[in-house]
Parts: sequence; structure tokens; C-alpha cells
Amino acid sequence: MKQLFLASLLGSTIAMCTAAMAADTDLKTLEAAAKAEGAVNSVGMPDDWANWKGTWDDLAKTYGLKHIDTDMSSAQEVAKFAAEKDNASADIGDVGAAFGPIAVKQGVTQPYKPTTWAQVPDWAKDKDGNWALAYTGTIAFIVNKKLLHGSEAPKSWADLKTGKYKVSIGDVSTAAQAANGVLAAALANGGDEKNIQPALLMFADIAKQGRLSLANPTIATMEKGEVEVGVVWDFNGLSYKAKMANPDDYVVLIPSDGSVISGYTTIINKYAKHPNAAKLTREYIFSDAGQTNLARGNARPIRAEHLTLPADVQAKLLPNEQYKKVTPIKDADAWEKTSKALPQKWQEEVIINMQ
Repeated sequence: MKQLFLASLLGSTIAMCTAAMAADTDLKTLEAAAKAEGAVNSVGMPDDWANWKGTWDDLAKTYGLKHIDTDMSSAQEVAKFAAEKDNASADIGDVGAAFGPIAVKQGVTQPYKPTTWAQVPDWAKDKDGNWALAYTGTIAFIVNKKLLHGSEAPKSWADLKTGKYKVSIGDVSTAAQAANGVLAAALANGGDEKNIQPALLMFADIAKQGRLSLANPTIATMEKGEVEVGVVWDFNGLSYKAKMANPDDYVVLIPSDGSVISGYTTIINKYAKHPNAAKLTREYIFSDAGQTNLARGNARPIRAEHLTLPADVQAKLLPNEQYKKVTPIKDADAWEKTSKALPQKWQEEVIINMQ
């Protein structure tokens, strides 16, 4: 029995070593192919979003990859891949979680599973490797305290409902951040992925009071003083605050009565001119260094439980206790249908009430 056990153990060890060697060999082949291509072009992965700059700088330094990005929304990225086909100008994009399956259905992706694939939770990846969340985002508020004229900063959706704050959520028809902001408000008010009516009613009421701002919550609009309360991903809010001339004027927090946690996934263009560079980019994004880069941009890495982040990087994130009432998307198919119908409902039930 011992001999059988030892033989079995030896066989397993050899198999694991062989697999590790194969992965290492494959990675070296991929690196060589990516270096030969020499460039990677992205969409929706600008320097100031989740610290993509750190990753682009590392890829340039380590592998000599030149890079350009064209910023656009998730919907625009998928449409661009589909429209350009063999004339592809983009190799890789970063889209909201709901758009990963949409891109697969449209046939514009190609798969690649990074070597850390097993450490990505099943809920956060496509079984075939067409998409996988690299980092999570939770809908938060960023508040410019100086514009509140003595009012206390809102800590919940209920505060937004009853307060005098002007609220900026952005364009729900194109931006995953804005759409998830609506879902977060729905969840906090008893709704779900199939029923966002509680959120629509809340925002319609805010619009009737003249408190719904059409300003997109960005660094530019915040610096101009156009945003009192912005509904944003936590990593964006923290990043914006850090870049302000007077960061102490701003507070970023997760609404205490509930929010939604989702994330963003890379999609590799089926028609990419630099496919190996795109795959190497995804490989790097899921490595310890790439995940730490995202954390430096205030985004919670998907492999967080497998990482030991430097203390200064950990300090960039919000405290864990703020995430007690955060809910992941439980029904992705239902949310896909609801989010497709959201732009028209928003126009008919919310924007129509603006004063």
C-alpha cells in the first residue's frame, strides 16, 4: 500500500512539475511573440482609471510594448470591435462585468486564461476564458463638502432622498458605472436585478426637485465645482479625491443602506492586430504586480485574498466595515435585460421630470 501511495504521490508530483514547466514555457513563448508585435492598443483603459498607467509603464519597460488608449464606454468598446473587424485599431478593452457576456454573444472576443486563473472566483470569470474580472468596484458617493453649505455629507441613499444635495450619476445609457449606480439605489430600496423601479422613483423625485445634475461625475467637472454628490465606483471616487488640489474638501464612502459590488473585465479583440501582446497584457494584469497596480489606483484586486499588499497601497482602499451591506449581482442574465431597457426607462421616467 505504501509503495502504491508513494508511486501515486510521485506521479502527482511529476505531473505538477510538468504542468508548471509547460506553463513557464508557454509564457516565454507568449512573451517572445508579444515582443515581436511590439505594441498593444487599448480602449477604455486610460491612465487615470484604476491606475492603468502603472501597468502600461511596466509593459513598456519589461517587454518594450508601445501603447495608446482611446477612452470610451463599455457599449462603445463592444460596438467598435464589431464594426471594425479585420480593420481593428484596438487589441484589448476594459468593460463593465455585464458587457463581458454581451461581447461573447456578439462574437468579438478571443479567450486567454492567465496562469493565475485558478485564483479568480468562478462568479468572476467566463469558463472558456473570454472574460474575467480583474478588479471589483462598489458604488460609492464622492461628496464635495464645500458645496454643501453647512449640510452634513450624505451617508446613505435615504439621505440623498430627503436632503437638498444635487446628485450627479452620469449617462446611464452608455456608462456601466452609472447603470450600476441605479442598481445600487434599487437594491438599497428593496429592488433587485429584475426590479429597478424603486431607484427610478427615487431619481424621478430628485429630478422633480431640480436636484438631478446632468454633469458627469469626473475629475474635470469636480474641479469646476459642478458636482456636489457624485455616484461613482469606489476606486474612481478615491482616485479623484487624491488628485484634487484640496483632497480634504472631499469624502468618499459606501452608502450605509446598501450598494452593489461588480467589476470590470478585459476583453481581447477577436480581430486584434497584436493578439499576443493583448494576451500578455491580461497575463500581467492578473499577476501579483498587475493586481497591486490596480490597488494603487484604489481598485480592489480580484485576487486580493492571495496578495499581501504594501501598507501604503492598503491605505488607499476604504475600510472593510463600509462594505457590510454590499451585494454582488446575483442574476447576471436578468441584469443584462434590465440594463438594456434602462436607457429608455430613465428617459421616460426620470429625465422627463427635470426642471
